[in-house]
Amino acid sequence: MSKQPNVIVFFTDQQRWDTTGAHGNPLNLTPNFDRMADHGTHIDASITCQPVCGPARSCLQTGLYATQTGSWRNGIPLNPDLKTLPQYYKEAGYTTGYIGKWHLGTTEGAVLKHERGGYEYWLGANVLEFVSDAYDCVFFDENDEKVKLPGYRVDAQTDAVIRYIDDNKDNEKPFFLFVSYLEPHHQNHVDDYPPPDGYREPYTGKWTPPDLQQLGGTTGQHLGGYLGMIKRLDEALGRTRDAIKSLDLTEDTIILYTSDHGCHFKTRNDEYKRSGHEASVRVPTAFSGPGFEMGGRRKEVVSLIDLVPTLLDASGIEPPEVMSGRSLMPRLRGSTDDWDNAALIQISESQVGRAIRTKRWKYGVVAHDKDGETESCSDSYDEDYLYDLSTDPYELQNLIEFQSHGPVCDHLRDKLLREMGKAGEDAPTIVQKERTQVGQRKLFEKEIAE
Repeated sequence: MSKQPNVIVFFTDQQRWDTTGAHGNPLNLTPNFDRMADHGTHIDASITCQPVCGPARSCLQTGLYATQTGSWRNGIPLNPDLKTLPQYYKEAGYTTGYIGKWHLGTTEGAVLKHERGGYEYWLGANVLEFVSDAYDCVFFDENDEKVKLPGYRVDAQTDAVIRYIDDNKDNEKPFFLFVSYLEPHHQNHVDDYPPPDGYREPYTGKWTPPDLQQLGGTTGQHLGGYLGMIKRLDEALGRTRDAIKSLDLTEDTIILYTSDHGCHFKTRNDEYKRSGHEASVRVPTAFSGPGFEMGGRRKEVVSLIDLVPTLLDASGIEPPEVMSGRSLMPRLRGSTDDWDNAALIQISESQVGRAIRTKRWKYGVVAHDKDGETESCSDSYDEDYLYDLSTDPYELQNLIEFQSHGPVCDHLRDKLLREMGKAGEDAPTIVQKERTQVGQRKLFEKEIAE
């Protein structure tokens, strides 16, 4: 490799981790992602730090928590004074491009130039779900001119991605390309998950995750379409990787595949995300390319904000200290330094909530007297849930009132407060839940810190 690697971020919207074969889905939806995970680096416990579109995107563009970016709910544009991924890459000699949904501007369609985060090439829309449809793919170019691309939206966007790669393959500068798909997000005006024609039926009534089996929600109506969209996204990933291979760029190109948050199909609140549950916060994530070959299935708990310094580090760019996340690259290079397996989750809009996710435990608190649309944080929270992910990975039994699990709550409360402090939040009061003795449940001391 004669120059710094090209970098492509393949970013989906609202994709659960368990839609992939790498995470045990039996429907063969994602053979391309699975192969990428097998031969590259698979992040097993990849956790978003904000389970809603705009805030998560602000985190991924900056390496900061949403309360630090100021875009802690949808509708708050990205602060133009913040330094972003494309700016770091441009300073390092890269040319930069963005194709897809942005959701960090002030309009629905064309994104004002000063709101584009510093990307050079531009083909996108701010709230793509409001200005396009499954078979009506509409973007806006660098001059705010409307561009309608033919085909199913995933395919039309992928065509544009391949054109960009081909146009930039011989540049002296490497490229950093961020590709942001809307799929498998719902199409808002019909409240449906529209796959390509013929892609809904094969997955309707097939395998259903245990949380959706038990809790229902809109699963029966929507899961088939949702999975059909993911099948087409995986085919798009395959097309992109085929294009890279045909242009002899495989050994020179890093790909990051990830998503902003998951989807719980109205089982945890009255819409699809904005909760601290695994269905909302755990997403499929894998890297391929230089530095990531045969990295294996990583067991570290990795936050979305950790992906930013990891990408920079892998590209030969020193991650700035201002970033809240940690680069995984030292561990991939053989370092045995400790990795704190804890991911902070900030929740807005549906609630003002916070949660901490470790290898084994999920502990969440909520400010019941706060409005998640108007307030980003609180000085007081109530304990709301505790889940043991080792025995209950789909979070169907809340242990927060179990007397036996009081010690783990104490441990996680302290850890949550520390992580909130690292994110720049003032230390709040957390009101403990009253606990009672329940059945035969027992907790051994060694399990508390897992």
